[in-house]
Amino acid sequence: LPDKHKEPLHAHPLLAWLLKCQLLFQAIALSTPPSAFDKHRSTTLKCVDCARQAHVSLSNSVLSFPAQAMAKKKVRCSFCGKEERDVHKLIYRKDTPNEGVCICDKCIMLCYEIVSKDKPAADDKSELTAAEMPPPRIKRYLDDHIIGQERAKIAMSVAIYNHYKRIENIQISDEDDVRLTKGNILMIGPTGCGKTLIAQTIAKLINVPFAVADATTLTEAGYVGEDVENIIKNLWLAADKNIERTERGIVCIDEVDKIASRGGNSAGRDVGGEGVQQALLKMIESGTVTFSPDAGKNRPQQDLIHVNTTNILFIFTGAFNGLSELIQRRLGESLMGFTSEAADKTQQSASKFLKSVETVDVVKFGLIPEFMGRIPVIVTLDELTEDMLLKIVSEPKNSLLRQYQRLFELEGIALTITPDAQLAIVKEAIRRKSGARGLRSIFEDVMLDIMYEVPSMDNLQEVIIDEGVVKKMHPPMLNFFKNAS
Repeated sequence: LPDKHKEPLHAHPLLAWLLKCQLLFQAIALSTPPSAFDKHRSTTLKCVDCARQAHVSLSNSVLSFPAQAMAKKKVRCSFCGKEERDVHKLIYRKDTPNEGVCICDKCIMLCYEIVSKDKPAADDKSELTAAEMPPPRIKRYLDDHIIGQERAKIAMSVAIYNHYKRIENIQISDEDDVRLTKGNILMIGPTGCGKTLIAQTIAKLINVPFAVADATTLTEAGYVGEDVENIIKNLWLAADKNIERTERGIVCIDEVDKIASRGGNSAGRDVGGEGVQQALLKMIESGTVTFSPDAGKNRPQQDLIHVNTTNILFIFTGAFNGLSELIQRRLGESLMGFTSEAADKTQQSASKFLKSVETVDVVKFGLIPEFMGRIPVIVTLDELTEDMLLKIVSEPKNSLLRQYQRLFELEGIALTITPDAQLAIVKEAIRRKSGARGLRSIFEDVMLDIMYEVPSMDNLQEVIIDEGVVKKMHPPMLNFFKNAS
């Protein structure tokens, strides 16, 4: 360097030559000019881009530094071998920054996908064994979530216990002459009485995969509609694509009465009735269901998923309107009349006769004998009474009253629904003949206006709903906080 140079090294014209080599060095400050050097002086230059350092010697005549600093070392991903310029980001080890082992962003994403495929189920809770869920425990759990239906809850508790006891001892049964067969379940009851809720609650207790299918959307293979294999595919997805858990799950097929055969007087093939029943035969007993993991159709050279349905429990539910008349005809009893008293007796007798249902009655309704032969357990549910509906409104842990109170609590507001208002809501549900399912729609209708206005109200403390609000006679009563001033 010339003696007259008084500036920092990074401002010297020599920087232009360094830039051509893509080495952006920033010199450590020199307190004395080069003219003060006796012969030469060593210092360290640092790259502002990659932080690599190079040792150089400064003198009045020569500037020299090691050859490896003349060219930037090519850094590659330790996994895929791509250079730094070919990827978005390179991540280095913490203890060896800018050198040694590193990984690029593309390899990180690939590793994440591999790990995600093998991740355990989101719920760490393990499945209960048969010894951990005797029928009384299942019944007590159902009592916390479902009002009434005592006989149905007992029957379901026993059926579920026997099913999973059979699965746990299936190897012993194979070695013995006695072979335990699967006990699929048919639940019969009016709409809104809790058929699907019972199945969902049991699956939650046992912690097994659960899937609900609507029988009205199913058609025979080759026709427009949903194939029966999609039922098992939905169960596989509910099990986080774990085949082993899928093969121990529960499937609930709702509205099964809608696939009853239309009899011999209909023209054409019954692809949505008897055709669906025929397609379900092998699946619900024991067989292997094959489906594509993708949403589209099966493609060549694509890996298919195979699920054995031997240990999958199938629960069928339906209202079976008109079945009670078939049972009455078989028993030789009838009720006739046009008065309201006779109509009430007829409605009460319908639930009474459903308790006497047999397989032959369901076959006459339209389900083929081969189908019913694979469903040995038939459970009937009662129509909900006024007292049952009143309890449903407020007593279960996840009751509608508690749900709406929680919504208002999130706004810092108390919600009070008086007993006479609850009774008015129940009577409206009975009038609509919608069961417990209709309670939610009535609640929504009653609460719509006040829930629209509440978020914009200041100092609101409490909302009171009485019978007059339910009957649209007056708006809800509002209590506000007193102004501190």
